[in-house]
Amino acid sequence: MAIAKRASAVTASLPAPLGGWNARDSLAEMNPMDAVQMDNFFPTPSDVLMRKGYSEFSTDINGDVESLMNYAGTTTQKLFAVADEVIYDASTDPAVSVYTNISNSRFQHANFTNSAGDLFLTAVNGQDNAILYDGTNWITTATTSTAQTISSITYSTTTATMTTAVAHGLATGNSITVSGATPSEYNGTFIVTVTGSTTLTYTMTGTPAGNASPVGSYVVNYGITGVNSNTFINVNVFKERLFYVEENSMNVWYLPTQAVSGLAAKLDFGSVAKMGGYIQAMGTWTIDAGQGVDDYAVFVTNMGEIIVYEGTDPSDATKWALRGVWSLGQTFNRRCFAKFGGDLLLITQEGLVPMASALQSSRLDPRVNLTDKIYGAFATATSLYSTNFGWEIQYFPKANMLLVNIPTNIGKEQYVMNNITKSWARFTGVNAFTFEMHYDNLYFGDTDRVCKFWDTWADAGNAISATVQQAYNYFDSRGQNKRFTLVRPIFLTDNGLPSVFCAINTDFNTQQQLGQVSFNPSALSVGVWDVGDWDDVFWGGTLAVNKDWQGVSGIGYCASISLNVASKGIEVHWASTDFVMEKGGVI
Repeated sequence: MAIAKRASAVTASLPAPLGGWNARDSLAEMNPMDAVQMDNFFPTPSDVLMRKGYSEFSTDINGDVESLMNYAGTTTQKLFAVADEVIYDASTDPAVSVYTNISNSRFQHANFTNSAGDLFLTAVNGQDNAILYDGTNWITTATTSTAQTISSITYSTTTATMTTAVAHGLATGNSITVSGATPSEYNGTFIVTVTGSTTLTYTMTGTPAGNASPVGSYVVNYGITGVNSNTFINVNVFKERLFYVEENSMNVWYLPTQAVSGLAAKLDFGSVAKMGGYIQAMGTWTIDAGQGVDDYAVFVTNMGEIIVYEGTDPSDATKWALRGVWSLGQTFNRRCFAKFGGDLLLITQEGLVPMASALQSSRLDPRVNLTDKIYGAFATATSLYSTNFGWEIQYFPKANMLLVNIPTNIGKEQYVMNNITKSWARFTGVNAFTFEMHYDNLYFGDTDRVCKFWDTWADAGNAISATVQQAYNYFDSRGQNKRFTLVRPIFLTDNGLPSVFCAINTDFNTQQQLGQVSFNPSALSVGVWDVGDWDDVFWGGTLAVNKDWQGVSGIGYCASISLNVASKGIEVHWASTDFVMEKGGVI
């Protein structure tokens, strides 16, 4: 009788899934360098990094922070958070309430420099008059620029009370300049508090010696006329002009060059857009990253029509020209544009579309979508959650990443792309209503706080949990059965050891395999010449190598490794995985 020959063990080694998350291809056709799931890992050109976390940056905020606005002054930058109809200075901790005269917390904003060289932050929310921050004060734009006659000005210490001869038409937060009054303390530029149709107060820098006589006159500052600015829902800067999108209309309004106030002029896109709807947002597409002729004004409707203009002055047909109208898929939120290097990105129902690639023909080629590789997940998200607030694109150059915020029904998550490799991952546990850059760092608005992202290896002092499943692999023998017995995931870590759960899935079974191994890898020291053992240390580096063999059990034609990693305060890199298997027959 012939004695059966025992199968011999063979080894194989696979790099970590640098190709990132693949939610497009079938399990049978997926590249082995991709991942079926990649949560809280981030693919880099050399390894797969467990994501960094966040720390509390500014607290004492009441409510969900739905807007963050960065004021980028020449010498000072400010970070403002908006929650529960209050604007906070969140530049430091704790946050300080600085402006309350608003009706909702969902602002669109832009930084803009006027003709005098003064930098302003302008913001709109579709309910309140447009507001300005000048580096010191928050100012409500006025609906008039016409001065009214002053009847009297009285005082109580440093508070001046002005009475006008007729209704002044001002609102609390408006700015006026008083001149010609005596004593001189009454004169200057002030933010007013309206107390009646003909009365208002303002705070002087000193206490006058008596009531004003003569009373002088005043002018209204920062008035936007020709339209009520409380209808503005989106703002953009193009060719040294401020452009405002009027809510639920085909109208866009623009101000004079280098002006933050004045008579607004209207652009009506009703005859240009053929699919109806309304203007959703406006963006600036800068091909040459400069101020040259390759700058385009891009308007998008909620129906997905892209309207592109070139020029400097919409009132002059010789200086303003339509370049084309394209259909790129329906948009569903106001924060649908983002600058990405020299390109302009747009969130649509079809995916994340770059203008430079998409606007090459009259129809959208799905292959140009940056989200093509995660199309299945993205399409599901837009179908289920498109009406939820929080959709947003954020480019984060320091970390080489692009984030798309996804407001699911059970919390926020982010689809994250490596800008170098174009590989994707998903982040969970980051409850971001909005993101904003401040001093080249990334911040997000959470409930009752602003957090600084990607600055620590924990989530506000708590452990980060990450899950990844690499694509299935036949290990060069597609029709041959295999029994997997050992795996060795290789990690590079510092400052401690993570907790790792390791499992083998076979033949496209994606369920978590219970009863497989949970372990803490043993760290190997950095190599010292003539002291460390060869192949047992990581020579000359700063991260320790962790490479323990772990027993697993799985039988099938193909296999996939799954890892669940939990760590707090530990930098974790997954470099590769070694496998031991026994190959059998074809059945």
